[in-house]
Amino acid sequence: MSKFFQKILLLLPLLFFVISCEKTKEEEYVIENPKAKVIDFGFNLNEFNVVNDTIESGDTFGSIIDKQNLNGNQVYDVVAQVKDTFDVRSIRKGKPYTILRTKDRKHKIQYFIYQPDKLSYYIVDFRDSIQAHKKTRPVTFKTRTIAGKLNGSLSETLQNLKVDPSLAPRIAKIYAWSIDFFKLQKGDEFALKFTERYINDTVYDGVDSLKASFFEYKGKKIYAFPFKPDENAQKQEYYDEEGKTLKNFFLKAPLKFINITSRYTKNRFHPVQKRWKAHNGTDYAAPTGTPIMSTAAGVVEQAGFTTGNGNFVKVKHDRTYATQYLHMSKILVKRGQRVTQGQVIGKVGSTGLATGPHVCYRFWKNGVQVDALKLKLPNSTPMDSRYKQKYIEYMTPLKRELDSVATANSKK
Repeated sequence: MSKFFQKILLLLPLLFFVISCEKTKEEEYVIENPKAKVIDFGFNLNEFNVVNDTIESGDTFGSIIDKQNLNGNQVYDVVAQVKDTFDVRSIRKGKPYTILRTKDRKHKIQYFIYQPDKLSYYIVDFRDSIQAHKKTRPVTFKTRTIAGKLNGSLSETLQNLKVDPSLAPRIAKIYAWSIDFFKLQKGDEFALKFTERYINDTVYDGVDSLKASFFEYKGKKIYAFPFKPDENAQKQEYYDEEGKTLKNFFLKAPLKFINITSRYTKNRFHPVQKRWKAHNGTDYAAPTGTPIMSTAAGVVEQAGFTTGNGNFVKVKHDRTYATQYLHMSKILVKRGQRVTQGQVIGKVGSTGLATGPHVCYRFWKNGVQVDALKLKLPNSTPMDSRYKQKYIEYMTPLKRELDSVATANSKK
């Protein structure tokens, strides 16, 4: 054999490799193992030529399927036939799609599958008569019980324990009436029992619900168990191990995340006026624009501006209690407006006599300003006694499990 033909034979594999590479630039093909059955979207993918791709800028449903063998159909006919089920204008950049085609040389399109989110997908069937269907992947729930000790913020601690950190604000909301999370200390114990969602039994989809928990706070374990005494109630409340509701008449503070910089006192050196005087409130420092919440439901009694208070809001809660929020950068309610507990009524600022962004939280009882941090505040309505036994029977095994897991963790 001549040297010329020997060189040609050596170059042939390289030539095929280059052609193959050029082909993969056009479309991304999934290479199936014929021995392994791959099921997705309700199909055995090994029976098809599969194209997986992602919607890119400028892509439309029409431009994508127009590149396929449409079995003689026109794009506008396809769009018209599926519009009642699948609005093709809803496809978005970055979302995945899959095309299933015949495995013969013609590569006729059989199905187009678009995934707007992890849970749902649309199937456009191109086989006999063009149809579209919306499907939802099966969701399973798995329960976990964990225990640990705080090391850093609650979010950081949960993340280190392989728990979705988005659970942290949900926990803070449940305990908003009972725990100041900024006063939790490193080494404080906690235990959680919660359910997590999995799509197709394998794809993690976050925390679904909190089933039971306790947090060590000032040397005491504060438990929380969700319970719906009345089956007709729209939502469940959280109660402690004695059946007392965690939800009090007042929130612990007007901000979600707080930093106390000055407390209620009868003698404090005013940083602006440069003299000693009473400070009849509690200062919570926070960045400008941080949402300020009404700590209880009520009616806005005042909303305006004074030289000392800056922008402020005063809420009357009942005949006994009222609260006031000073130095706002922005007021979001009007006089006479009814507000709910936790409703955002303004934004943190430094208006009036203030050296930096904070909210001065003032509390009235029977018309006299008092120290909100020392006042024993009223609870919400306690659980009806007729539901108490049912609750204790429900709660007891959950509490036993939390305590057992926490004990085992402390021995590690």
